[in-house]
Amino acid sequence: MVATCVAATNRPPRFLIDGQTEIVIRLKEGPDTPVGNLIYRLRGVDADGDRLQFGVRDQPGSDIFRIESTSANEANVFLAKELDREIRDEYALVLTLTDGHLGDGNFITQSILLLVEDVNDNEPVFKPYPTALSVKEDSSQGILTSVEATDLDEGAYGQVVYNLQELDGDSDVFSIQTINGRGVIRLVGELDYENKSLYQLRILAIDRANQGRVNTGTAAILVKVQDVEDQPPQFVGVTPVTRISEDSPVGTSVLKVHAIDGDRGVNNRISYSIISGGEEQFDIDRNSGVIFTINPLDREDPENNNGAYILEILATEESHTITPLPTAMTEVTIILTDVNDETPQFRSKRYICEVIENAQQNTPITFLQDAIPEVYDYDQGKNGTFELYLEGDKDVFEVTPSRGVNEASFLIRVNNPSFLDYEQVTVMNFTLIAKETVLTKPKMSVVPITVYIRDGNDNFPEFTEPMYDVSIQENCGVGTTVAWIQALDDDSGNYGTRGIRYTNLGGGISHLLSLNALSGVITVKSPGGTSFDRELVSRHFLTVEARDDLGQGNRNTVQLVINIEDVNDNAPIFLQNKYETRLLEGESDFEVPLVLEARDADLNGTRNSRIEYSIVNGDYKDNFTIDLTSGVLQPSEPMDFEQLAGDNGNVRPIQLTVRARDFGIPPLSSEVPVTIYVQDVNDHAPLFQQMIYKRSIPEDMPGGTPVLEVQAFDSDGSSPNNQVVYRIQKGAGDKFVIGSENGIISVAPGSDLDPDRTNPKSNKYTLTVIALDGGIGEQQLNAAVLVNISIVDVNNKPPVFVEPGTISVKENTQVGTYVYRAVANDPDNMPILRYNLDLQNSIAKNEEGTIVKISDYDYMTAWDLNPLDGMLRVVRLLDREKVEIIRLGIVVEDIAAVTGGDKQTASATLTIIIEDENDNNPKFRKPFYKRSITENTKNGATIANIVADDVDKNRSITYSLEGPSEMIKLVHLEPDTGEILVANKIDHETYPWLNLTVKATDSGIPPRSSLVDLFIQVLDENDNNPYFVFESTTISVLEDTHPGTPLAVIAARDSDSGEYGKITYLMDHIATKGKFSINAENGTLSVADWLDRETQSTYTLVVEAWDNYQFGYLSGESRNAFKQILIQVDDVNDNAPVLTLPRECITITEFHSVRDPIMAIHATDADDPRLENGQIVFEIVGGNEQELFQINQLPSDFSSAQIVSTKPLKDRYGNYTLTIEASDLGEPTNSVQEDMSICVTDYNDHAPLFVSPPQNVTIRIPENATVGTMVVEVHAIDGDIGPNGAVRYRLKQDATGNWRTFTIDSTSGIIKLKHPLDREKQKIYDIRVEAYDLGLPTPLSSDLDLTIYVRNVNHYRPRFAQSKMFVNFTEHSTPGEEWVKLPPVIERDEIDILDDPTVPVCYFIIRGNHKELFDLDQDSHKLTLAKEIDREIEADHSLIVHATEDCILAPKYSENEELDDFEDTIIYVYINITDINDNPPKFINEIFTGGVTTAADFGTQFMHVKALDPDNGENAQISYYQVGDIQKTLSEGLDNLQGPPFLVDKDTGAVQLNFDPQKGMKGYFDFKVLANDTGSLQDLARVFIYLLREDQRVRFVLRQHPFEVRDRVRPFRESLANVTGAIVNIDDFRIHENKDGSVDGTKTDLYLHLVNGKDHSVLEVDEVLTLVDKNIEQLDSLFKEFNVLDTQPAEYQPLTADMVTANQTVFWLVSISLFLGVLLILCVMLCLTQRANYVRQLKAATATAYETTTPGESDMTIRSMGGRVPNTNKHSTQGSNPIWLRAYENDWYKNDEDQVSQSERDSLDENVVTENIANGKPYFINTEHFRSPENSLNSDLQANQSKYNVYQQIEQINNMKNLETTEL
Repeated sequence: MVATCVAATNRPPRFLIDGQTEIVIRLKEGPDTPVGNLIYRLRGVDADGDRLQFGVRDQPGSDIFRIESTSANEANVFLAKELDREIRDEYALVLTLTDGHLGDGNFITQSILLLVEDVNDNEPVFKPYPTALSVKEDSSQGILTSVEATDLDEGAYGQVVYNLQELDGDSDVFSIQTINGRGVIRLVGELDYENKSLYQLRILAIDRANQGRVNTGTAAILVKVQDVEDQPPQFVGVTPVTRISEDSPVGTSVLKVHAIDGDRGVNNRISYSIISGGEEQFDIDRNSGVIFTINPLDREDPENNNGAYILEILATEESHTITPLPTAMTEVTIILTDVNDETPQFRSKRYICEVIENAQQNTPITFLQDAIPEVYDYDQGKNGTFELYLEGDKDVFEVTPSRGVNEASFLIRVNNPSFLDYEQVTVMNFTLIAKETVLTKPKMSVVPITVYIRDGNDNFPEFTEPMYDVSIQENCGVGTTVAWIQALDDDSGNYGTRGIRYTNLGGGISHLLSLNALSGVITVKSPGGTSFDRELVSRHFLTVEARDDLGQGNRNTVQLVINIEDVNDNAPIFLQNKYETRLLEGESDFEVPLVLEARDADLNGTRNSRIEYSIVNGDYKDNFTIDLTSGVLQPSEPMDFEQLAGDNGNVRPIQLTVRARDFGIPPLSSEVPVTIYVQDVNDHAPLFQQMIYKRSIPEDMPGGTPVLEVQAFDSDGSSPNNQVVYRIQKGAGDKFVIGSENGIISVAPGSDLDPDRTNPKSNKYTLTVIALDGGIGEQQLNAAVLVNISIVDVNNKPPVFVEPGTISVKENTQVGTYVYRAVANDPDNMPILRYNLDLQNSIAKNEEGTIVKISDYDYMTAWDLNPLDGMLRVVRLLDREKVEIIRLGIVVEDIAAVTGGDKQTASATLTIIIEDENDNNPKFRKPFYKRSITENTKNGATIANIVADDVDKNRSITYSLEGPSEMIKLVHLEPDTGEILVANKIDHETYPWLNLTVKATDSGIPPRSSLVDLFIQVLDENDNNPYFVFESTTISVLEDTHPGTPLAVIAARDSDSGEYGKITYLMDHIATKGKFSINAENGTLSVADWLDRETQSTYTLVVEAWDNYQFGYLSGESRNAFKQILIQVDDVNDNAPVLTLPRECITITEFHSVRDPIMAIHATDADDPRLENGQIVFEIVGGNEQELFQINQLPSDFSSAQIVSTKPLKDRYGNYTLTIEASDLGEPTNSVQEDMSICVTDYNDHAPLFVSPPQNVTIRIPENATVGTMVVEVHAIDGDIGPNGAVRYRLKQDATGNWRTFTIDSTSGIIKLKHPLDREKQKIYDIRVEAYDLGLPTPLSSDLDLTIYVRNVNHYRPRFAQSKMFVNFTEHSTPGEEWVKLPPVIERDEIDILDDPTVPVCYFIIRGNHKELFDLDQDSHKLTLAKEIDREIEADHSLIVHATEDCILAPKYSENEELDDFEDTIIYVYINITDINDNPPKFINEIFTGGVTTAADFGTQFMHVKALDPDNGENAQISYYQVGDIQKTLSEGLDNLQGPPFLVDKDTGAVQLNFDPQKGMKGYFDFKVLANDTGSLQDLARVFIYLLREDQRVRFVLRQHPFEVRDRVRPFRESLANVTGAIVNIDDFRIHENKDGSVDGTKTDLYLHLVNGKDHSVLEVDEVLTLVDKNIEQLDSLFKEFNVLDTQPAEYQPLTADMVTANQTVFWLVSISLFLGVLLILCVMLCLTQRANYVRQLKAATATAYETTTPGESDMTIRSMGGRVPNTNKHSTQGSNPIWLRAYENDWYKNDEDQVSQSERDSLDENVVTENIANGKPYFINTEHFRSPENSLNSDLQANQSKYNVYQQIEQINNMKNLETTEL
């Protein structure tokens, strides 16, 4: 009974599984889920608190679990066996639970589902496939074959994609594409059999695991490329140079060339042909390529290239498929070797010679009759070597050289002089033989020689030096040794050296020197003055005479040259005493380059004359730089005009001091001032003080009221650039105006600002106000600012309701809900509206339409209307069953209405309909849902079930998903049940979380809905292989790369996360030989050890990328990828060439042929010979200054070259040391230099050759010449060197003994007089001079015949036949190009028939050439230009030329010295410079301004433009043209002009009116005028013409004649413009017309008008007069200078009869009547005014101009006086003002009838007061002590008191210097 009770009370346990019906577990197969891993934790609950026991029902697969209890109600489930999805993919088991009281075999069960998830543990396996393919090399792109592989895994793990690898790295030839599981292999590139005939393809089949391990299967396919015919032939094994003997028989084989087909797999037949280079001598076998001779060969043939033939060989492939046939070309060189086939030949057929009878041994005989003593044999080497010898000469002569090669010049010289006796033998005949030296069959030539024996003659002393050249300093003192002259004499006793005395020292400075007669020492005797000044004369030539026999014997002279050495005694002197230039602000260069030049008179090229420039002083010297050498001064940076100190002018000077210093010891220097005028540029635009202006004004503001003031300032430093005017550009809408000067914006008069009356309505105006500165045209700058003006409303209009209409309100609308807003509009801007409900006009109805009384249902209390904003809200719940429609009355009132007016109200009715509604939302069972799934879960798997409930009846719920569209596509939601399923593949790498929102919507109207968040976690798997992103397969590295240098990052990527996505990089270090390493973490490939390309040039690396390497590599869970990298080690130029040259000197003769090589040289380089690093070029870098040698690089050989001579070496004997440089072509270039010596031996093949004087010349010597006087100096040269070229001289004896009268210096060749002359005994001497060399073994000689004529002595000086002449030179002609020969002089001395003029007459310019413009050759008497001359500087020149026989010292005469004594020896030369057109015309003004009145007639010429041309005559003729368009500015009434408004006369420059001006026309015109001369040189000027009314002109009356005013009007206009600040245009000059109509010729009426420089408006007359009045003190001196009598408006032109109309007649009648009335009144007032005049005179007579009573004031202070004071503008004429009386003391003015001072109220008598008696000072005020006011306001004219000049403004715009007005 007890047991039954216990059993009955036991309650069963239950599983706690969170409301799920089944336990689902997902585990990965294999090692991903290790055995023993905890896979689930079970929990249960027992109401009785019993200990629970968990288990699993025994069934197939239940051994997969192992359950262990951990507590009374919990247990852990462990995996007992390893999972394998391919064996079983799921386990559906039953768990058991018992508390031990359910009985045996009784359990609580719970189903559990274990799903085994696939992992990528199977590799793809290829199906059978072709292992080899054959493809033609010209195959087009397309499919080659396909392969297929399978994978047992599921999903992405079982899907296979294919990759392709080419083992040699050619990845761009083939491709593979995965199509329907198969790998389709395509040809995508071009095949070339010659480059590569075999490709090894590796196909990788890779599963599509996107994380974790990626499995790969591999297949290999061999692609064989089949050759096709597409390559030309290629020459192989061609010998570039072949030698053949020149006597080879015809048909001899020379060489063989061989070419093969460029297509290795085809090999067509090749045929050969010669296309150029030796077709006449050689041919080639078409098939074999053997080259053979077809004609006899001759190496000496001049048509061949030094015995060489260069053949061009063509190889043609005999193809049957290609047209044209493929060809290839190569060159071969065939050199002919020499055979002895030439006979030695003499240049002449016979030789006729002569020799002196007493010739010494080895004296060469002289060849006559143009004989050429040469022999030649052009065979090579020994074949061209011959010997020379004589036969039949009885050993009297010998020939030299005895042996020659190829070509030789020979000499025959005396061997036995005892046989040469003219008295016994006069002629000898023998033969000369040239015979080859070869042993076999030598060839020879014989030539006859005839030698005539010439009769001969004797001896003399000589100086030790041919010329003495010494140097002394220019400041040397007395006693300084100058030179030591020494002469030797081979004679003995007094006739020899012992008897030599130095007898004479001649020359320009001989009087300053002392010659010691015994020692020959020359010293300074007295100070030299200018003679020892190097800057005047740098070298002196003197002659020293030495005589033997104690000074009485033979005489000889030697030249002494004294060089004056420079000392630093001259400071540099600048060419100008000051320098000035102009610099525009902001410019980096001067307007004209400024070059400072100083000259130093010291020796040029020395430190004494070397000049250095520097800036030594100046406030802004750091802003300028000067070139130390050239003296070019430049700004270092642009200057800012505003930063410079100065006044308001547009130019500010900068003062610098520049020093020029020489480098002498001590250094000398000089300085020069430099003034730089910096000119202001309009570079600052006006700037407003505010960025924006705002102002609010009432809408009823009257017109004319100021609103606000804008202000702008301009930062420019000068006027007018900084003058600002204002203008409203836009936005005013005719409502506002602005003051142009003060910037005050006001309401426009008559405008209405009420926005309601504006169309369109506007209560805000945005004005754009611009500020313009004083710039003109394009240079004018401006700034703009916005001005916002808000119109403030005035409340004077009632509100108006917006029609309320009908609204619907739900019946259960919450209390406080706003359902409607009453809106009323008030046209006023700031109304205050108050809303209220109108009970009287409200009504309500129920559903049946019955009116509901307020007593039955107080519907009004359900509403509350906010009086402020009109918001209607529910304040009590509504009951639709009681009331359905309510019409609610609403009233609004504007309480801000204008005080005192009627109330402003409005009313309206709102209709409200009460509606029923759906008021319950669906409700989810959970606040949110969170689930997890693994990526790649199969489609259709359930993720979660979402359930929502709706308490409303008859409501069905529909579910929908919200979130990103790409996430929604991955899952599927059943709209009726809320079940969420997998719809597409879910990838963890793309979406680790799926965050969505589920929406439940009921079927109510309107439907209600609720939202719940759904979070789905996507678990990762290792399903992605690593892949390389580094695309390149080849990496180049320089061999000198340092170890550790990174080469590339071999980056790979893995799409998985965590360890599955972490990549580890590996590389085979054995293949790299330790030269490279890779970073396992980031894949950086680096150099690990030093590389050497010469050891190994390439490395093949295999880089592996592994994921999950740390945890999965050993267990096989890592995925990998492989990449093959080819490392190409690039050569660097790290090896220099090795050059091998011979150490000994290479000897060649001066007759070496340029056709033969001198030496072959070789060099080697260890760098890559295929690159420029290993290719060597040769160059001669030293020792070849004469360019005698060159290096010829051998063709196609970069290691060898030949040295050849480029010119004949004849006469170029000597040792040449050439520096040979062998350089490779790498970067940087490595080179090596070695010296090689070439010795060119000389041969004595040149006899001395006389160069002066010429043969058979006659030398004239005066009969009074003293013994020792030099007669002539002969000079001969010898082309040889050394002793072969040393020349000596001697006189040959003649039968008459003429040679005894003279003596010759054997070394210098100076012939001197040995005995006195007597013209009466002998006039003519014939002598023969012999020049011979010292050559060995045979000296050579030549003769010179001279005739010496003894002339009479000259006694008279030369005389000109005429006293003056006229010469023309052309300006700018090249100096020396034009010349004029001056007339000859008359010689009065008696001249023998054989005499020339006694001595040459020299001409010198003695006056008129101070500028050194002309040069006169003293010998030829040709007058030329020494410098380029400019006619415009000076057109006429006069020179005085003096003729003298003293050609050494130029005559010098002072300017004041009389020339009467030399009148007959001088001639006056008058030179006129002929003009050329070298100057363009230049306008006198850069800007012309003028004006024309609207009353002017068509065609009127009203102004002129004028240009000047400095040229003369036709070159100065100027034509004027108007260019460009005529711009019209501020114009009115000018729109209909058809043509140009103005015409410019081509010849005169007159500007003519080309339209009819009409009244009302306004504006000004701007155009350009071109001045062009006859040579098309031109200048441009700008013209401003202002259109003005006749009444805008002002007349100035001047007491000057019109022609005087016309000549001086320019300074008058400029001064008036400067003072007034306006543009002044002169309109007309007229003779003054008095009031009575008479003409006064002593006066001039000057008509002009003034223009405002700011806005270019013409000033009215009253403005001009006011401007003159305000500046009268500044104009005082101007008016005095021009005698200005009056300033008044210009009078109108008198009316003509046809102008008078009826109305005008009435007008004149009325005017006359009024005039008579006024005249009567004036007569009455005359008496009264007369008294006032006397009162004023008395007042002025007692007035003082200055007051000194106030302590501390200056006596120059103007005293303030009450009442009227003289010097006011009341005086219409200058003379009527008493202040001016002192300036006019001439009587004609005092008596002028027009200056009636008594008619003026403020006038004084002229002599009333002249001086202030108290202080003795003049009565009139000196205006120089006072400045005019500069700050006057209220007038734009007064704003110009700061001396603003509009012409400076225009100058700045046009870069002009001065502005001139129109000159009429």
